Amino acid sequence: MKKNANIRVLIVDDSVLMRILIKDILAEDASMEVVGIARNGKEALEMCHTLDPDVVLMDITMGEFDGVYGVREIMKEVPRPIIILSAIGNTDMGPVMDALSAGAVDFLNKPAQDSTGLHKVGGELIQKIHDAASIGQVKVQPVVKKVNVNPHTFTDEAGYDVIVIGASTGGPTAVEMVLSNLPGNLNVPVVVVQHMPSHFIPSFVARLNTITPLEVVVGRKGDVVSAGKIVVAPGNRNMILERNEQHELVVDFTTEKFREYNHPSVSAVMLSAAATCGARCIGVILTGMGKDGSQGMRAIKQAGGYTVAQHKDTCVVYGMPRAAVEDGSVNAIVPLAEIGGFVVSCLS
Repeated sequence: MKKNANIRVLIVDDSVLMRILIKDILAEDASMEVVGIARNGKEALEMCHTLDPDVVLMDITMGEFDGVYGVREIMKEVPRPIIILSAIGNTDMGPVMDALSAGAVDFLNKPAQDSTGLHKVGGELIQKIHDAASIGQVKVQPVVKKVNVNPHTFTDEAGYDVIVIGASTGGPTAVEMVLSNLPGNLNVPVVVVQHMPSHFIPSFVARLNTITPLEVVVGRKGDVVSAGKIVVAPGNRNMILERNEQHELVVDFTTEKFREYNHPSVSAVMLSAAATCGARCIGVILTGMGKDGSQGMRAIKQAGGYTVAQHKDTCVVYGMPRAAVEDGSVNAIVPLAEIGGFVVSCLS
């Protein structure tokens, strides 16, 4: 998209009322131009071919050709940034996660039981459209198809105490890809920080449990972060890692605010991991908007730990990895499909 050009938006929703409300919200931003209205995923695909919108706002529940169908077909034929805007996430995050795995870059819940409440999230919706438009051409990410059930031969005791993974826009699919490539006998714990609203985290964790033999849980205060466990930061606080009296690595939380991103902050976990584990920590930064994680990656590297960034050619948004790379905080730059195996090789 050219600088200062209107952001051309395609609205996809089968509700006449919702289409009117969305158009009214977008009309409040002079840079927004609604170029088309589609009633289902099939019409959305056709309009992407003929109208070439910069951003697509996609509902999920729309009959036979629903939003998941629309995302899959658009990303297959005419890929572009797609934001899921649907009320289904209030009761069932499964279809939203399916859409994200198919290539949608972001999501926003319609307020439940109150269609006019959409105006309450109007500012957030407009910001998400601006962010999506800045992405430009979206790269289609590979879909996780099978769980890695093959054990890995670890010849020695692990040289690390924890692996911390941070991600934002495009992250759910990237995180799935990395975790699905980890062996079931992994000898270190993994901590995941994905920028995501708190009420989405349990569904995200449930989905992750289907793509890895490792146990995936939401972090709770005092939980021991042990080998073979994947702990996902909740979305309503900034999680950190501490040592208990038995010198075990445990989950804790901080009230400290982080300028780049709060609730959950990638840097919050990485900074605490660097302070707690020193050189025995691996930091991984994946696709995402902004600079969250660069401070934490720098701390891990300075403590003697090892840091990995997702290669720009495999990122939906090369923001967070770019910030860490340009800061000199990265030891290795690795394509997404290879990160899981690469990290395991660091442990042997």
